[in-house]
Amino acid sequence: MSTPRIDQTQTSPSEEKEQPSPAPAEARWYIVHAYSGQEERVAKAIRQRVESLDLADRVLEVKVPLEQVVEIREGQRIKKTRPMFPGYILVRMVLDERTWAAVRNTPGVTGFISADTLTEKPQPVPLGPQEVEAIFKRMESGHPLVKVGFTKGQQVKIVGGLFKDFIGTVDEIYPDKGRVRVLVSFFGRETPVELDLLEVERIA
Repeated sequence: MSTPRIDQTQTSPSEEKEQPSPAPAEARWYIVHAYSGQEERVAKAIRQRVESLDLADRVLEVKVPLEQVVEIREGQRIKKTRPMFPGYILVRMVLDERTWAAVRNTPGVTGFISADTLTEKPQPVPLGPQEVEAIFKRMESGHPLVKVGFTKGQQVKIVGGLFKDFIGTVDEIYPDKGRVRVLVSFFGRETPVELDLLEVERIA
């Protein structure tokens, strides 16, 4: 067995303290359920509890996944930020008795997403690498999601463009582009027309 090499470089205690310790390899992302509408408050409470229990080296990150949404309201586009998964928080942690208890017993937390909810202490299920990648990719995309108030097959009135005041049927919705395809009866035949979401409205 080879003798390990000893680094003779002297390091002061203060310098050692400043060097961040590497994240444990066994740390995984878990989904925590909280009261809907209180995600940010509960996430803050988890961070504070983790800090007070000196578990910051085991509970590494607490995030509320957010996304930008564009709502069509009264003929206007309104941008807003909302939780991507209402009522859920992501926590990257090393799961053990202490970290489980610290997070689970935080006020506002109702539980982990678990494999078996019928047992006395259900085992939390970590997210897979592909699931984590998909969530963060969606968070970082920078493209706001358009909240569409229409459904396929619904009748709508066209309020702008060449077909203004025509009644049509929603045939396809393109939320990523903020557009909708409507079938309009024109000269006795159905004609597909692609419109901006601001150019159509629901028929009450």
